[in-house]
Amino acid sequence: MKYGFDNQKYFKIQTERIKERIAQFGDKLYMEFGGKLFDDHHASRVLPGFEPDGKLKMLSQISDDLEIIIVISAVDIEFNKIRGDLGITYDMDVLRLRDEFIARNFLVSSVVITHYNGQASADAYREKLERLGIKVYFHYTIEGYPKNVSLIDSEEGFGKNDYVQTSRPLVVVTAPGPGSGKMAVCLSQLYQDSKRGIKAGYAKFETFPIWNLPIKHPIHLAYEAATADLNDVNMIDPFHLEAYGKLAVNYNRDIEIFPVLQALFEGIYGESPYKSPTDMGVNMIGYSICDEEECCKAAKHEIIRRYYNALNKLAEGDCNDSEVSKIALLMKQAGINTDFRRTTVAARERKEKSGTIAAAIELQDGTLLSAEMSPLLGPSAALLLNATKHLAGIDHNVKLIPQEMIEPIQRTKVHFLHGHNPRLHTDEVLVALSMLCTSDENCRRAIEVLPLLKGCQVHSTVMLSEVDRKTFKRLGIDLTCDPFIKKPSKIE
Repeated sequence: MKYGFDNQKYFKIQTERIKERIAQFGDKLYMEFGGKLFDDHHASRVLPGFEPDGKLKMLSQISDDLEIIIVISAVDIEFNKIRGDLGITYDMDVLRLRDEFIARNFLVSSVVITHYNGQASADAYREKLERLGIKVYFHYTIEGYPKNVSLIDSEEGFGKNDYVQTSRPLVVVTAPGPGSGKMAVCLSQLYQDSKRGIKAGYAKFETFPIWNLPIKHPIHLAYEAATADLNDVNMIDPFHLEAYGKLAVNYNRDIEIFPVLQALFEGIYGESPYKSPTDMGVNMIGYSICDEEECCKAAKHEIIRRYYNALNKLAEGDCNDSEVSKIALLMKQAGINTDFRRTTVAARERKEKSGTIAAAIELQDGTLLSAEMSPLLGPSAALLLNATKHLAGIDHNVKLIPQEMIEPIQRTKVHFLHGHNPRLHTDEVLVALSMLCTSDENCRRAIEVLPLLKGCQVHSTVMLSEVDRKTFKRLGIDLTCDPFIKKPSKIE
């Protein structure tokens, strides 16, 4: 794998930057974390070498000085909002996040339920958390937020919220997803701290956009593709340009709300500590890119992945045409089409040649392999076997799993489990290989090379089952699918 990002440099300069910002304000810094604190697979895809939990590893260097507040909206609790990448509700994810942070020796001091307006579901959730020994606070809906500054900056606004007790100089405020109210929690705390004579400050950590890269950089286009459903748009920060005469990239929501934030800061501090939304940020990721060409290539692949993901959601009725159209425009701006992804071309060529469903994989060394559906194996399962044989140096003609072993599995799937598809999925192939590896040297070698599939690219000419999608994800393989849903055939 070629690297485009220097993690060690990032850890060093990012930690220094955060310490500088804490010192700027005195007693305490509330730092709003946008994006994911760990499992940030988007960042690891567009910045090859960036570790998905790199931000947590960076923060671990100052863990004794920080605590974490997790924020969730009462509206998201009420409507059971689901985190798309994990398939779990936001209220479940709060507990997952808390467990993950604690397992990494971070102090999680509390949970704040925002947008509270007496919802019974929020009351029940608070009771559940308190039974688990978790401190919970309510922050209320403020009419006219964020523009009604006079109400917000008053005892009937931020002053009405529960005061969140904190004990450490750096308070990281995070959430399961966007729109949870992280910024409002930070600002509410600033208001209440000022009433208590505590000198506190606010900073924002957004991984993307990267303020010191050009506005139409492929990394920025990939960020817009990732947030197409939110209509985020990268923009030149006009406040930064006016204040310093320098170009900096930010995104529409921060730029639009900055005048309001300035007014709130002035109400809390007497003056605003920042001249632009870019000033609020502490992100040093742009300085840690060590191979920009590699990152550009990775970002272009990510745009195409997002395009296929939107097409798949559209085929399933989970999004509208506008999301697809926006990402198609971003591909045009990046000067690419789907053929930029070599696996797309290889899979379609295999499909045309065989006349059936096919899939293709690009290995880390650039090798392209393809496979098609057979009576015994789905195309993904066949592709996985081909890839492991190639990586393990096993002759392509060797049958790793004998037919007499596959057929009983098929009978069980159809006759006893009442399935429609007798062909083996990727997870079933891996289980069969694992069973055989104790007695078959080739199977053992095939299993041992599975880690080499991390970061490889796969394309399928049909939308895969959830089982196959999850298997590829767990192996670290980046998958795209043509937006076609396979219908059961007579053989199934």
